Amino acid sequence: MDKSRKVFTDLLENAAAAASSLSHDQLLFLYNGIPYPTTFCSPEVFKALESFEARSDDVILAGYPKSGTNWLSQILNDLIDISQKKTPGREGSANAKELAEFPYLEVGDAEKYERMTKLPSPRFIVTHLRPENLPKSIFKNKVKILLLIRNPKDVATSSYHFSNSMASLPSYETWDDFFTNFTTKKVPWGCYLEYLSEWNKYIDKENIMTVTYEEVKENRALSVKNIAAFFGIPLTEEELQLVVERSSFQSMKKNSEKTHGPMGNIFFRKGGVSDWKNLFSEDQNKKMDKVFEELLGGTKIGKKLKYDLYCKA
Repeated sequence: MDKSRKVFTDLLENAAAAASSLSHDQLLFLYNGIPYPTTFCSPEVFKALESFEARSDDVILAGYPKSGTNWLSQILNDLIDISQKKTPGREGSANAKELAEFPYLEVGDAEKYERMTKLPSPRFIVTHLRPENLPKSIFKNKVKILLLIRNPKDVATSSYHFSNSMASLPSYETWDDFFTNFTTKKVPWGCYLEYLSEWNKYIDKENIMTVTYEEVKENRALSVKNIAAFFGIPLTEEELQLVVERSSFQSMKKNSEKTHGPMGNIFFRKGGVSDWKNLFSEDQNKKMDKVFEELLGGTKIGKKLKYDLYCKA
């Protein structure tokens, strides 16, 4: 396992160990009114993040938890490798391994931003944060952001299973308990529909490309091609096919022990669409539909999600 993967698995193991001494209520803390996981984030990190200096050639993936960021991370990492004349899946340079840093911007320790100044360009960065909570330098320097969104009912479903599998996150006795918290802004990184509403204000910016989980699922090759074009990465047909093959759910699940250690099966559970139908009651459907209409009805990001197609029974 190369150093970048070891950084990831070590962080998960340390978070699980730290969580074992915390009560259910201590697993989350509030910062500016939004809950975050205590074992992954801290007020000190958020304070240090304010002065983070983004580079214009950073590659940023923004997406709410369980909207497919692990999946798109692999696609973007492979595209960055190709742009640097490396073959995706092979060991990187010794220098890159030595400087490996966990890519999630708000996860880690407050000193990570100083270490990130030593990373070679382009730096790959992932974030679950709303745009108003990102460092101002990202928008000032017009860094390109790939915004990944997914239908909210599947996000809720995936989040429920994930929370109950991760020792570092609050677990729930029933789906009904989780649904109540999901719709009352009591889950990590806050309310997903509010997250979408905030990002909708940025959807027309030329440095932001919005893709949906569902469209990537439907036509991965076209999505990879469009993402590569957005970041200015030329692809041969052979390179395109390699990225597409490596990013299939079956391939990623098969390699998950190498990439995500013993928690691979937790991160790659089903990778499907419409799993929400196995959990949502009729009343819960109506509640989610109502909130969606209130916050996102008629918005560009709401239309992009094709809510009527993917979220109506």
